[in-house]
Amino acid sequence: MSRFAVKVDGLTKRFDEVTAVDGLSFTVDQGAVVGLLGGNGAGKTTTLAILLGLLLPSSGLVEVLGHDMARNRHRALPRMNFSSPYVDLPGRLSVLENLRVYGHLYGVRGVDRRITELAGRFDLTGVLGRPTGSLSAGQKTRVALAKALLNEPDLLLLDEPTASLDPDTADWIRSGLESYQRASGATILLASHNMAEVERLCGDVLMLRRGRLVDRGAPAALLERYGRTTLEEVFLDIARQRREGRDAAG
Repeated sequence: MSRFAVKVDGLTKRFDEVTAVDGLSFTVDQGAVVGLLGGNGAGKTTTLAILLGLLLPSSGLVEVLGHDMARNRHRALPRMNFSSPYVDLPGRLSVLENLRVYGHLYGVRGVDRRITELAGRFDLTGVLGRPTGSLSAGQKTRVALAKALLNEPDLLLLDEPTASLDPDTADWIRSGLESYQRASGATILLASHNMAEVERLCGDVLMLRRGRLVDRGAPAALLERYGRTTLEEVFLDIARQRREGRDAAG
């Protein structure tokens, strides 16, 4: 088995005249928690969509959990999952119905027991019977996270996992993700604009700009490299191209 949960080599994605991802290369070790950072238009969401097999690359290699996603994605997809507050679940279905549908799609054994467990973890027990479309933004985010953990994925892709949550609930969700990762050894790739969240959860950070990898390192190493006190300041330096010297892929 490969030591890498994710291996991307020379990944490029073009939409007509727009290059969303431009020769991107990186690896993510098994069991790592890695942040994927960059401003709007940096290529984060496109990269996640390609890793999920939702988009085909224009060129380049993508391997997930040891499988080439161009040829054998059916072998990787059952061991993956994804959460984003910007992707709505069917609004007319109840929370319970949505989770059952996804549980069966992933072949989860004892799906009702698993739903009960996750509903308790994410404080969803009281809304299981409600139409998903009637929930608040924060409740929808928690349902999306519950859906993402149904199959106990080996690779969890997260896009702004605590968006629309109040600080207390967001902290609680982060603790839950930390507990899941420690217990399962899962790999997590996290795209976020919440720098404090990234500093807390991630042991490694990939910094993107205009579809390219411009720097990489542990949060503490990036702070030292840029002479900054917070990761947000590093983010702004890179997003605004203020760094002295040339970019380094790390």
